[in-house]
Amino acid sequence: MTLLPAEPDSGILFRRKDLEADQADIKASWRNLVDTAVGTVLGNDSGHIVSAVDLVLAALRGCGVDNVIVETSGSELPSFDGSSAPLVALINRAGLTPQTLPRPGIWIERSIEVRLGEAYAILNPASVPRITVNLEPGDAAVDSQCVSLELVDHIFAREIAPARGLGMDQEPSDFFADPALSHDTIALPTMMHDRLMPGNLRLRYRDEAARHKMLQCFGDLSLAGAPLFGHLFVHQPSHRLNHALLRTLFDHRQAWSRLSYDSIQRRAAHEHGELAIRAKLSSMRPH
Repeated sequence: MTLLPAEPDSGILFRRKDLEADQADIKASWRNLVDTAVGTVLGNDSGHIVSAVDLVLAALRGCGVDNVIVETSGSELPSFDGSSAPLVALINRAGLTPQTLPRPGIWIERSIEVRLGEAYAILNPASVPRITVNLEPGDAAVDSQCVSLELVDHIFAREIAPARGLGMDQEPSDFFADPALSHDTIALPTMMHDRLMPGNLRLRYRDEAARHKMLQCFGDLSLAGAPLFGHLFVHQPSHRLNHALLRTLFDHRQAWSRLSYDSIQRRAAHEHGELAIRAKLSSMRPH
């Protein structure tokens, strides 16, 4: 996989080098969603796909990358160590170039809610982006986990990007005895309460399962095409739930506004005080 510079306001584009040029491009957009059974899979009009995109998308959005061409040699992107941290480190090492056009954001005007069985997601208005994840695993050996973080400063790189998917080194059969279960289903090893992952790999956070789900939310919601300015609360998150929320959001045009970052900062300052909002948004510069 190779990351290449892209023109301002061109967005994130996946380009498969193993295909003919006129069939190789797949835009990172919620409109191009193909499947969520084992992760987020995007496709194009030619029927070609790119899978396992959420960790890459999360790293790009978390680093403030709005425009990039992601070249890949096949249909599945690298999974790194099960987190976005390695790619975040490489992006920071390479550096970013400010774009020449105003950076857009999506300001949430009204609350949006979706439910899938017992799982639900609520996106509320908020001046500073925040994600709250509530996880209640079915395994009695694992405590319920709840994480809530404002997406400012270096929070993403420090508190979200390093969170790995549990059971990443195991075959699916080791943790999913029921063939009907998918990666969207929470199934955790019984040693979680001892802070150990399979293979005696120590957890990076006590609540790493919830943080990894937050990382997936971050990647999936980047398919909106711009950062969301709102508070996302997700109970029992999954890729399917994340994308259902995006579809619902864009089906309700009155629930959001697409604004420049300057306009967003003015609206946020009006609500909470200019100095406080300037401090919080200081790291959200256009790239």
